[in-house]
Amino acid sequence: MPRVTIIETGLVSPKNRELHGSYPQMFEQMIGAADATVTFNTVSIPAGEPLPAIEGLEAILITGSSAGVYDDFKWIAPLEEFVRAAHENHVPMVGVCFGHQLIAQALGGTVRKSEKGWGLGRHVYDVAPGNGLVEGARIALACSHQDQVITPPAGTKTILSSDFTPHAGLLYEGGTTLSVQPHPEFSVGFALACCEMAGKGDAPDGVVVPAKASLAEPLDSALLGGAIARFLTRSSQSIFERSGYRFA
Repeated sequence: MPRVTIIETGLVSPKNRELHGSYPQMFEQMIGAADATVTFNTVSIPAGEPLPAIEGLEAILITGSSAGVYDDFKWIAPLEEFVRAAHENHVPMVGVCFGHQLIAQALGGTVRKSEKGWGLGRHVYDVAPGNGLVEGARIALACSHQDQVITPPAGTKTILSSDFTPHAGLLYEGGTTLSVQPHPEFSVGFALACCEMAGKGDAPDGVVVPAKASLAEPLDSALLGGAIARFLTRSSQSIFERSGYRFA
């Protein structure tokens, strides 16, 4: 049965963890809903656990975090080396939010805090046609971020985009690495909690209030969650070959 190694890069607060689960638990529920045969192993960076050897890993998922990829934490550089090794060895790998930004930076992209400010609540993204992974023309997902991928790595295809987040979903050359800025693993309840937390920080009411209201509209979390599950558990290269999707 397929086995996904989850790299936990951030912690949910104790109160929200009790209500909504940890980041790894959210991903386990999301992927398990799409494929009940998948098993999981979690490596927790906040708990000081060492990164595993790439050899023998079947698939990798890197979670979100309150950290920035440009922060001066000792674990950032080793995680970037881990990402480069996984990518070079064609291990199926997905990053979400912080994981999206970390993968992009590790493979040569540019990430910084956006002048557009906070992205919160339900955002709608355009889906690149014929990408071989995500179906439909548009997809609605929860998000919670200030940082963005400004310049993707060379050879990368942008498959999800919006005016607010031009590079919200990236498919990397070789077809075995995928990263997305929004959060398909978030429940509506946790997305609302993220709005509340941002509002207690530096997110203005003019952003927080409409963001909370937007979450009354449907989310397409299961659509992207299912695509991520398939990406991690099947030969992604064969998906792109069948679709005719090609990299520059």
